[in-house]
Amino acid sequence: MVEQAPIDTYASLRIPEFRYFVMNSFLITATLLIQEVILGYELYKITHDPLMLGLVGLAEAIPFIALSLFGGHLADRRDKKRILQWSLLVILLGSVILYLVFQPSIAVGLSQVARLATIYGVLMLIGTAKGFYSPASSSLKPFLVPRELYTNSATWSSSFWQAGAIVGPGLAGFLYSWVGFDNSLIVVIGLLVVCFLLISLIDRKPVPVSDAPLLSLKESLGEGFRFVFQTRIVLYAISLDLFSVLFGGVVAILPIFAEDILKVGAEGLGFMRAAPSIGALLTMAYMAKHPPTHNAWRNMLLAVAGFGVATIVFSLSTNFYLSLLMLGLTGAFDSVSVIIRQTILQIFPPDYIRGRVAAVNGMFISSSNEIGAFESGLLAKLLGTVPSVALGGVVTLFVVGYIYTRSKELFAVRLD
Repeated sequence: MVEQAPIDTYASLRIPEFRYFVMNSFLITATLLIQEVILGYELYKITHDPLMLGLVGLAEAIPFIALSLFGGHLADRRDKKRILQWSLLVILLGSVILYLVFQPSIAVGLSQVARLATIYGVLMLIGTAKGFYSPASSSLKPFLVPRELYTNSATWSSSFWQAGAIVGPGLAGFLYSWVGFDNSLIVVIGLLVVCFLLISLIDRKPVPVSDAPLLSLKESLGEGFRFVFQTRIVLYAISLDLFSVLFGGVVAILPIFAEDILKVGAEGLGFMRAAPSIGALLTMAYMAKHPPTHNAWRNMLLAVAGFGVATIVFSLSTNFYLSLLMLGLTGAFDSVSVIIRQTILQIFPPDYIRGRVAAVNGMFISSSNEIGAFESGLLAKLLGTVPSVALGGVVTLFVVGYIYTRSKELFAVRLD
């Protein structure tokens, strides 16, 4: 019997360009979440309207959905590094405008309606940039490591993303309390500059060429959708994450729990926003040595079901520490499904179509965060905060049950 070589847990991190990539992933995630948390908290203090929090997500989702697939088309045919750099510059411009809008010398001349319109306009600008940034970033990652390290790199890239998701919200609450809203935005602007420098350290990669005839723009965009809908494991993996985030996500309305239900203020909000990512990071540290890809589909279904149960318990909790624990469990369960889905998306698509498949994934997953934020804010306004979150957890469990009945053949798939 031939002994299997031990897995090098840090293999991907030994590659310099992959290190720059995940460091950027950490920083851009933390930075945008700092901005999102402090902006959402400021808007809720100004308006005390849950719907305003939901509109923050919708403002980013509309241009993201509209442009993401075209962004994937460009990522497959253009220099991915340049796309990332230009997208970061647009996000940086949006953050500068947000800072200026809240300056007293400018804010005095704006009505509340004009200020809110400007804020949501900037969020649409940032959503537009993310529509190009997201598919370029996702399709660049497989070119930074050899194929045998795809699962390892998926684990580490998810871990750095989750680390950013921990640091960002946690730091946001403390920054808001210590230095105020304006100075927190200055920190955001500085961190975005560092992100641009990290991307600049990655060499340009060749654009993959397909042997198939050159397609028109319409045919090229449709090719990404066709691949996803014809590859059942990709379709169902995306669908599970889509519906769990769309209906089970509570992140957007956490300011309501912090202010009105648990009464823990801005610092408590920071801990609550960080809790899912702490759970995710601890789980990913374990999965770096014990990847969940052996019984991948079973693990995927169990993880999303666990996410739904934890969401329901969180909605009913009036104890801050129990709420933190449940939020931590949502992150832990979500991290399992994220690693499995990322591994699937690295293994199955051919190189020449990665950008468009990543764009389709982004349209369903990344935009579901923003649309889910709008859905959370709207249902919280119509049904009340607690019933809306509990209903989201129940819907998530129904989705898992339905996909289980449709995908039993996928239990035989081995990603390792």
